[in-house]
Amino acid sequence: MAVSKGIENPELRFSAALVRAANLPGVRINREAYLRQALGRHCSEEQIRQAIEETPAAAGIPSEVLDKAANDSISYETTKASALSAAAGIPGLLFLPATVPADVAQYFGHMLRIAQKLAYLYSWPDLFSGENDDIDDATKGVLTLFIGVMFGTQSANAAVGKVAGLMSKQVAKKLPQKALTQGVIYPIVKKVAGYLGVQMTKQTFAKTVSKAIPVVGAVVSGGLTLATYLPMAKRLKKHLSGLDLTKPTHLVVDAEVVEDVVEDVEVREPPASDRARRHDTDDTVPSA
Repeated sequence: MAVSKGIENPELRFSAALVRAANLPGVRINREAYLRQALGRHCSEEQIRQAIEETPAAAGIPSEVLDKAANDSISYETTKASALSAAAGIPGLLFLPATVPADVAQYFGHMLRIAQKLAYLYSWPDLFSGENDDIDDATKGVLTLFIGVMFGTQSANAAVGKVAGLMSKQVAKKLPQKALTQGVIYPIVKKVAGYLGVQMTKQTFAKTVSKAIPVVGAVVSGGLTLATYLPMAKRLKKHLSGLDLTKPTHLVVDAEVVEDVVEDVEVREPPASDRARRHDTDDTVPSA
C-alpha cells in the first residue's frame, strides 16, 4: 500500500522520472567539451580556457556570442527531440505500452540536455561531477527548478534567481548544497516537483493519444514535441541569460571597490579646528 501511494505521489513520480532520464546514455553533457565546441568558432583559445576554468562571464565573452551559441543548441536539441518523438509514433496502438514510456523518458532527457547546455553558457557550474553515477540532491534540485522554469512556473523562476544570487555573491564554483537541500529553497523544489509530476501525467496522456494511429501518430507526436519543447527551451534561455551570474564578477567587484573609495573620500572632512583655522586665514586681509 505504501509503495502504491508513493508511485501515485506527483513529486515522487517526477523525481523518479528525472533520475531515470538523467541516467539515459548521452543525457549528461561534458561541460568542458561542450563549451569548447560551442565557443570555438567565436572566441580565442585564452577566452575558452578561462570560460572552462572559471565561467564564460569571467572570460568576458560577449552576450551576443553566448546567445548565438544558445540558439544553435536549442535548434539542435529541438530537431533531435522532435525526430525521435516522431519515430516513436510510427508503430501505432499495439506498441503503445513500450513506445510511450520510452518517448517520455527521451523527451525529459532532451530537456535535461538543453538545461545543462544553457546553464554552462550562462556561467553555472558543472552539474555532474563525474565522480559517480548518482545524482546528488543539489543537482536534482536545480534541474527540477530549471524544468520548472521551462514549464513557466513563477516559483521556479524566483528560486533559480535566489540560487544564482547566492552563487554570484560567493563567487562559488559549486551549487549551494544547503540552500537546495535544507534551506528556504528546498520547499520550493518540492512544490515544483509536485507540479511537474502532474504535468508529466498530462503529457503522457497526450502522447498516448497522438500515437494511437500509425504514421499519422508520428506526425502528430513529432509536431507536439516541436510545439512544446522549443518555447520551453527559449523560456529557460531568457531567464538564465538575465541573471547576475552572467555579469563579469571582477567588474562588479571593481565597481564596488571604486564606490567604497569614493564614499570614503566624500565622508572624510577635516577636523573642526582645521576648518576654523582655515576660515580665519581666508578672512584675513593682507596689510598694505
